[in-house]
Amino acid sequence: MTTEAETVRFNLVNPKTNNRIRMKTVDAGTGEEPSRGDLVRGFAVAEDEYVLLDAEDFECVKLESTRIVDIEKFVPRETIDHLYWDTPYHLVPSGKAGIEAFAVIREAMKRKGLVAIGRLVMSTRERVCAIEIEEDGLVLTTLRTAGGVRTLDEIGHPDLPKPNAQMLDIAEKIVAQQSDDFDPAEFTDRYEDAPRALIEEKKRGKPVKSKPAPAADESGVVDLMAALKKSLQGDGPERKRTERYAAATTANKKKPARRKAA
Repeated sequence: MTTEAETVRFNLVNPKTNNRIRMKTVDAGTGEEPSRGDLVRGFAVAEDEYVLLDAEDFECVKLESTRIVDIEKFVPRETIDHLYWDTPYHLVPSGKAGIEAFAVIREAMKRKGLVAIGRLVMSTRERVCAIEIEEDGLVLTTLRTAGGVRTLDEIGHPDLPKPNAQMLDIAEKIVAQQSDDFDPAEFTDRYEDAPRALIEEKKRGKPVKSKPAPAADESGVVDLMAALKKSLQGDGPERKRTERYAAATTANKKKPARRKAA
């Protein structure tokens, strides 16, 4: 369901020979290059002290990957905090034998409006997952465990000041002006686009010049009110409609409430 096929990847290359650089594995103490087949994994318990685990040790705890999802419970989707959602996958039945069961459990989940919580072994590792309705199919999303998520209580709640009324009014206008439906096609990875464009320029032999960095404000002080007002700059029907709406809303707030006749 997700892919990294479009991710720009680089190799280290020696520009004098145009050859790819290969990294060597060396012993940090002796500087010698050991055979990779002789290496084991180590868990650090103190400085320069490790618990060593070899391939046989890992075989003892290895889980075989399966295509079976063990469903443990059904829960309302809103009870799963968005911080726990990880990677989504399209879930389809395996062969004709699984189609009927797939259709039955999907329809039951749809009627009850619940999400299935289960476990699945992926790449020898057990993952907790959630299964939910998607159009004519199901989506399985791996979930982070409680130990892998930090709550705001752990980090510390920020001490927020009371918003300035004038700044809040401008901010509300900006939100109204920029309101729209979410379209994922509008949001591309600009970091990925920039190297691709650079690569194309280099392939065509064109000189590449770096862009000058924007001048930094030496004072280090940001005028938030000026920044908000600048965000409202521009023209067009959308902005005018937003301003009329904001003005009407403000006017309505100032009007005294009418009493209904008894």
